[in-house]
Amino acid sequence: MALAYSDIPAAAKVAPSPFQIHIPDEQIEELQLLVKLSKLAPPTFENQQPDRKYGVTNEWLTTAKEAWKSFDWRAAEKHLNSFPQFTYDIEGLTIHFVALFSRKKDAVPVVLIHGWPGSFLEFLPVLSLIRDRYSPEDLPYHLVIPSLPGFTFSSGPPVDRDFIGEDTARVLNQVMLNLGFEDGGYVAQGGDIGSKIGRILAVDYPACKAIHLNACFMGKPDHVPDTAIAESERRGLARAGWFATFGTGYSLEHGTRPSTIGNVLSSSPVALLAWIGEKFLDWAGETIPLETILESVSLYWFTETFPRSIYHYRENVPPPKVKHAEDPRWYIEKPFGFSYYPMELVPVPRVWVETTGNLVFWKTHEKGGHFAALECPRDFLDDLTDFCGQVWA
Repeated sequence: MALAYSDIPAAAKVAPSPFQIHIPDEQIEELQLLVKLSKLAPPTFENQQPDRKYGVTNEWLTTAKEAWKSFDWRAAEKHLNSFPQFTYDIEGLTIHFVALFSRKKDAVPVVLIHGWPGSFLEFLPVLSLIRDRYSPEDLPYHLVIPSLPGFTFSSGPPVDRDFIGEDTARVLNQVMLNLGFEDGGYVAQGGDIGSKIGRILAVDYPACKAIHLNACFMGKPDHVPDTAIAESERRGLARAGWFATFGTGYSLEHGTRPSTIGNVLSSSPVALLAWIGEKFLDWAGETIPLETILESVSLYWFTETFPRSIYHYRENVPPPKVKHAEDPRWYIEKPFGFSYYPMELVPVPRVWVETTGNLVFWKTHEKGGHFAALECPRDFLDDLTDFCGQVWA
């Protein structure tokens, strides 16, 4: 099935290299041994709280560790390899991406941009729905999911110079140009860090014709009255208040001491599981299966992603007076769509989002959180389909 969707678009300017995942047996055996030997903290008041007020619990981590001992990576790897994968060499980096290519001449190119602690894995449930609905002959889209520089099978970021969001956007745009989507253009979609990269693409790159986001990190605009906020959106702001008070410690560590936390979490897979597993538990609106969490953390461990993936957080330290989405420099003039999920980390009201771009599409959902494509793939795909149908025509 994977090969049927892997025909490179005829207009591609540079042929990508086919890619298949294969983690050596030695790495799998090493992970299993390290998981087995990893110690857990002794019981404390903090790690016994069932509401995870003070972080991940010993109970959850003990259960997850035991499940990890018997986790079948080869089965996960087989599933991942059922999706066509490729690489490009761009600016001295190897950029990995998953793609479903259509054979339709008028297919809409779409680049889907993940964040942290995500990866291309987030979008695979959406691609599975696509494969169920369409054949390569009638697929309305070219769907491209790059691994951001430093994530999973993409190399980087460079060790000899700073590398920030604008650099990431430039590289991802080049992926789309290499595939031949310069003249006709493409649609970008992003959440979390991907929402920032997507905004940069929409503002700075002519080939990006439209943008759909499911995150907009910003504060209250001065001129927007509170009376313009719906009651459901007020509940979302309460969620944002919780995150600001209890959920941002990780971000400060990533931004101020990335070298230290990078070394710490590279020394023990169970430590990495605690750090990332907590985010899958607290940031999602829908329950994410433990098997999915273990797959994601295993991928991070095998590819040494964590220390390479947190460089974007340095741009938030010290906290900017004007956040990226609020800065007039990043106002989106092109068609801009947004999907509101109530359990996103910072679910901001529509009237706030409208101040950051030419908002032509809005969809409010009653469920879903930070990992929207993973949690609610049907809703996510329906929104993307509706947005593309509206703006591409």
